[in-house]
Amino acid sequence: MRSKQDTLYVGSLAKGLRLLRAFDEEHTELSLAELAQRTGLDKSATQRLANTLHVEGMLDKDPDTRRFRPSHAWLQMAYAYYWSDPLVGQAMPKLIDLSQDLGETVNLTELSGDHIVYVSRLPCKRTYFAATIVGRRLPALSTSAGRAMLATFPAAERAAAVEGWSLRRFTPTTTLDRDEIGKSVEQAVRDGYSISTGQMILNEIGVASPIIGPGGRAYAAVQCSVSAHTWTRDRVIQEIVPKLQDTANAISPSFQTQRGGGFSGA
Repeated sequence: MRSKQDTLYVGSLAKGLRLLRAFDEEHTELSLAELAQRTGLDKSATQRLANTLHVEGMLDKDPDTRRFRPSHAWLQMAYAYYWSDPLVGQAMPKLIDLSQDLGETVNLTELSGDHIVYVSRLPCKRTYFAATIVGRRLPALSTSAGRAMLATFPAAERAAAVEGWSLRRFTPTTTLDRDEIGKSVEQAVRDGYSISTGQMILNEIGVASPIIGPGGRAYAAVQCSVSAHTWTRDRVIQEIVPKLQDTANAISPSFQTQRGGGFSGA
């Protein structure tokens, strides 16, 4: 986040972006009053910004309810992102092969601050709608993918992340104990992959293998989600982990070449 002392920082643009970030899966349509409340902006500024974003095609506005929602322009921006991220194109053929081989949901995730973001998702027949949508952000510490990536960081950075990165409860079994999370990350250091159960969804097993980038760090991971009703932890380790690791290792060389000095998430 830029400080107010940064002479290149444009406050009005930042406020407009704050307005756009008010929308999420739980807030798909918002009135001016709701936008003001969620952003902390006064009503006058909210009205001017929302109207400008509507005129510029970034927000749609219902003529009857006068409520705002994201427009198709957001998809155009996502389209541009995919062309700008070479990892997605490099990884996709290998992810498709893995998905067809396993018959289970396969995801490509990237690290974004202290969260992960799903940048590609290949669902299976049993996948519910929310798990098919790219762009979802989740606390890295609560996910197998986040822990797998963090396990490639130096010990001091791992410890600082476990201590300071954000957490959120998703299920009654989501782990919020940072000591337990730290042990899981250190286990991933030893194993080369991370596995978790019931963190995001009850009775779901998540397993992830890091895609090693420049300098031995991982900023991306291949992740697979399966039902604990049909899979056991031991079976996942025996049947899925080797294929997951093979896929991640096959992607890593091209990732290191494309990324050069690496990248940082928003």
